[in-house]
Amino acid sequence: MSRRCELTGIGPMVGNHVSHSNIKTKRRFLPSLKTVKVQSDALGQTFSLRISNAALRTLDFKGGLDAFIVKARDEQLSIAALRIKRQVRAKLAEQAAA
Repeated sequence: MSRRCELTGIGPMVGNHVSHSNIKTKRRFLPSLKTVKVQSDALGQTFSLRISNAALRTLDFKGGLDAFIVKARDEQLSIAALRIKRQVRAKLAEQAAA
């Protein structure tokens, strides 16, 4: 399981650990990930995604999974999130046509 957010694509970053004596050694900054069940209003389903805490706050701000995932770029989304995006777009297009 990779340490990458399924919605925003945020992954580990590299930097330096600086000691008291100013010695620099490489280290990794890992994202704070949580496994969360997120509800899709359009589909009426819940999906289990591994997302960062910042992405969880963004979901609340944007108004839910559907509003966030429709506007998200495909390069950032995981394969599971892309499947959800396709389903949501199809459902919203079906509702708009009816």
